[in-house]
Amino acid sequence: MAGRPRTEIDLDELRKLMALNCTMAEIAAFFGCNKKTIERRMNEDDELAEIIDHGRADGMLSVRRKQFQIMESGNPTMAIWLGKQRLGQRDSFDMIQEHKPISIEIVNPHVFDD
Repeated sequence: MAGRPRTEIDLDELRKLMALNCTMAEIAAFFGCNKKTIERRMNEDDELAEIIDHGRADGMLSVRRKQFQIMESGNPTMAIWLGKQRLGQRDSFDMIQEHKPISIEIVNPHVFDD
């Protein structure tokens, strides 16, 4: 009994998918196979694994580059976000609690009687 035919993975198509920051699940869907198939093939094929690893790194670099361009164009939200992510900056709040006495006056005590 023969098993399933081996999934062909076109390395040029894989490079394109990696340039788009595709996940393993998305890559598997594109090639019509299971995510575990892609992961297993990475372990068997050094060239495929290298394409995926380099593609991930290039994808992250392109996102980072775009984020810095957005920040440098004057977007304060991106500057704050990058500061929190890359520099460990955070918002801090000082809470001051004042204790003031309160008084309760019962105006009509019979309102709640049945």
